[in-house]
Amino acid sequence: MTSERTTNGRRVLVLNGPNLGRLGSREPDVYGSTSYAGLVERCGALGAELGFAVEVRETNDEGEMIRWLHEAADGELPVVLNPGAFTHYSYGMRDAAAQRTAPLIEVHISNPHRREEFRHTSVVAEVATGTIAGFGIDSYLLALRALAAEPAG
Repeated sequence: MTSERTTNGRRVLVLNGPNLGRLGSREPDVYGSTSYAGLVERCGALGAELGFAVEVRETNDEGEMIRWLHEAADGELPVVLNPGAFTHYSYGMRDAAAQRTAPLIEVHISNPHRREEFRHTSVVAEVATGTIAGFGIDSYLLALRALAAEPAG
């Protein structure tokens, strides 16, 4: 599922991995009650305020995520990336993220280090510009604000 809010600003991709399209209904005690549509709306609204054309996408398919990361690298597009479960094992996604040509900020709604042991490892973290985790949906908004503080390409 994709959504885009168009402005005249710099284009930013907000990429979401498996199960994030189920926000609001999936484990609300962990991921909060904001729906995926609410996430899209909040990212789009803040993006517009910051001068970004924000495009929010979600996939359960690893290959699609890799293609999106290639698109971002080829287009020199900043990325806010919530890899979901891909965080812990997708070396293909990690290698695609390593090809970045603009800032890439890894985000997580929950704090992986306060959860199960297998969630403590991120194969993406070492190739990301930075990581923001544990602030609920606000993790995305903090990432967009961090991108706004970066000089434009």
